Amino acid sequence: MNIEVTRINEGVAGFPESYVRTVNEDYLYKLRKISGDIAASRSEKPIILLSGPSGSGKTTSAMMIGKILRELGIVTHTLSMDNYFRSLSAEEKELAALGKVDLESPARIDSELLNEQIEAISACRTVEIPKYSFRDSVREKNGKKFLRNPGELVIFEGIHALNPSVITVPDSRICKIYVSVRTRITDAAVVLHPSRVRLMRRMIRDGKFRKRTLRETMNMFHSVEDGENKYIMPYKHRSDYDVDTFMAYELSVYKSFLEEGLREIEDVPEIREILSVLDDLRPLDESLVPGDSLIREFIGSGHFKY
Repeated sequence: MNIEVTRINEGVAGFPESYVRTVNEDYLYKLRKISGDIAASRSEKPIILLSGPSGSGKTTSAMMIGKILRELGIVTHTLSMDNYFRSLSAEEKELAALGKVDLESPARIDSELLNEQIEAISACRTVEIPKYSFRDSVREKNGKKFLRNPGELVIFEGIHALNPSVITVPDSRICKIYVSVRTRITDAAVVLHPSRVRLMRRMIRDGKFRKRTLRETMNMFHSVEDGENKYIMPYKHRSDYDVDTFMAYELSVYKSFLEEGLREIEDVPEIREILSVLDDLRPLDESLVPGDSLIREFIGSGHFKY
């Protein structure tokens, strides 16, 4: 799907509150349709797997689906697959600091433990959910017991959730969802690829919550993209549902977050491309973005707790 900058500007300039509300409602409509199907098949498929590349909005999408299902009267739990990462040894930590460890690889997931726990959760047996410390690169036992009761649903969210070498549970017992930005933004001769939208999302999130500069996030862009092309994109066809997470007003909001800082790294081709589009977009004040919007995952101050 493509959307023209002129169309975005018309929405932002006309009735911005209504425009934002309509875009959000359209996204929720997609998720409600999927949630209805999930609810109907919950006896056969109590486990939902949700995957997507970095910056796709998968965490918020998982939480939104969980909220919709709870509104339907179904108890739903959301678990992060990040907690099943294997601990890094001291030697691996040193190599990772030098960029010599593939941190995007599915081999980082302890698939044996993950599948064992998915099977146990499906059968309503108690498991101890691990907790991964990104600060120490160590998976810890935290003593947290988890039990799914009959009729309840569990969403596992993670970048490798659709990879058959990671998840070996039969497809007949799981529902699979893939989310990502699929829309291209067109402006005169420029066509902004969806990966650039996800890059902008990460730049804002990394600056606000991970203390990274714009250039640091940009420097990681190609390695992250390589990992996505190797480990995530090849399996998106396995999904039962494919959801475009692009919010038509989001770049107008990002304009005030990014425009000034991006000019300092305008030597990067991808950044020049982004700036050429941002320059032509009308700004949209952050205050018009509701707390339950998907883009609050990146700009902060949202209703969901991450």
